[in-house]
Amino acid sequence: MSLFPNIDDLLELRHSAHALGLASHHLVNSSFSGLYASVFRGTGLDFEEVREYREGDDIRNMEWNVTARTNVPHMKIFREERERSVVLCIDRGPHMSFGTRGTFKSVQAAKAAALLGWAASRLNDRVGGLLFGDCELEMQYFRPTKDRRALWRLLHALTQEGATHQPRKDCLSEALQRVDRGTTTGSLIFVIADMNREILELKQTLGRLCQRHTLVLLPVDDPADRGLPEMGRVTFVGPDGSAMEIDTGDHQARERYNEAWQKRRRLLQHLSNALGIPLMPIATNEEIHLALSHGLMKHFGRR
Repeated sequence: MSLFPNIDDLLELRHSAHALGLASHHLVNSSFSGLYASVFRGTGLDFEEVREYREGDDIRNMEWNVTARTNVPHMKIFREERERSVVLCIDRGPHMSFGTRGTFKSVQAAKAAALLGWAASRLNDRVGGLLFGDCELEMQYFRPTKDRRALWRLLHALTQEGATHQPRKDCLSEALQRVDRGTTTGSLIFVIADMNREILELKQTLGRLCQRHTLVLLPVDDPADRGLPEMGRVTFVGPDGSAMEIDTGDHQARERYNEAWQKRRRLLQHLSNALGIPLMPIATNEEIHLALSHGLMKHFGRR
């Protein structure tokens, strides 16, 4: 099982992105066709007019003031923008070189980025990205382009070997600030990262980002993140390089381990709910195509 994806596999995923868009046409009942389109075009809109409700309209666009005044349901109608910037912000830290089932987090993150990137490109959006977390390299920013050059360079970079030791600091907040500075207002930003980290310190940065862009968080999880398997005595190495021996046969210790993960995930869920940020976890042992389609349907399909 390789730590890094094969470039041919990432390129091949463009066909899966195409198929998902077609299959999803029958799953979404809104003013836009296609599951991916409901994400990529959900907020890339210009207001056009108000008219009476028609069967099949998306009730999320209800114009409540006019409806209350006339006692007849009215809808806000939008004109779809022809393009927008989609930025894939991908964690490349050493903690992504982890996986106990299915594949490594680094590979699953790359596949998710490829599917989302190809889907956005099919809609004629500008696609780019940012790679962060590799302490041996500077952040790699790929300015969104419409001709797929940035997407190609991003995918190629994801296949390259990264750092093998822990960075001195968590640079997720810095990465998000870099994306904000380099991206035009109204962009769609996907953050694909190991979110098993301190979350509350990100609140201010995420809040500012949400004021200018549409943000989607994709935590990359492994089953062992939440449930430590029973493996006897195992030595773990912390971010600071310190080693600790853990008896994984200790039932109470495994319970505390799970409780700590659950607490961090509840904090992340609470923060995303408070800021209105969709949270779409993807696991290393899931089929990435299905995991993304389920997440997109949950947050962007008909409600």
